[in-house]
Amino acid sequence: MSRVPDLHGEHLWLRELHASDHDTFARILTHRVLTRYLGIDQMNAGQAHDTFTQSLAQPHARPRRKYTLAVCAPDDDTLVGTMGLLVEDYGSNAMLTSLILLPGAPVRGHGHEAGRLLMAYGFGHLGLHRIWAGHRSDHHHMPKVMHAAGLRPEATLRQLFHTQGRWHDVTTYATVAPEWKRQASTTELAILDGAPRLDRV
Repeated sequence: MSRVPDLHGEHLWLRELHASDHDTFARILTHRVLTRYLGIDQMNAGQAHDTFTQSLAQPHARPRRKYTLAVCAPDDDTLVGTMGLLVEDYGSNAMLTSLILLPGAPVRGHGHEAGRLLMAYGFGHLGLHRIWAGHRSDHHHMPKVMHAAGLRPEATLRQLFHTQGRWHDVTTYATVAPEWKRQASTTELAILDGAPRLDRV
């Protein structure tokens, strides 16, 4: 089994999914507004259930390529969002995916921190060299999130995916391990280097 340890930041933390997360996870994927900027269309209940089952099984995959984690508020292990990493089949690359936070979640405004924690794990434990992410070009809130995560603009991919009956352009961002490490926090460096935080031992 390839499980990610709990990754604690200043304003939120990430953990592996639990079976008890099903209803909230399904609520996200069946919600018209929460899915409007994703690369997939809003799901029905059956599709959301199947996706949750597949996500729950990710730690058992050999090799593990998909990491869908729960976003939680500090000192509370209730799922209030999701964050993902998809390791590509070639090179040492991965894509950040599926950053979604529930309306009213106490961690709103800190979504970039979820990405940074997962990037520290990717560059450290997974030995990745390059991590990239993208957003629909009309999602005007995301550039500042990408910059806060330590990602820099790269390209616009024209008509990359088709949702809600139309094609969408996607703006991409990326960083590489040596570059990102230079601006990482002490907490992120501890995750990257594999050292436990003293207050979490």
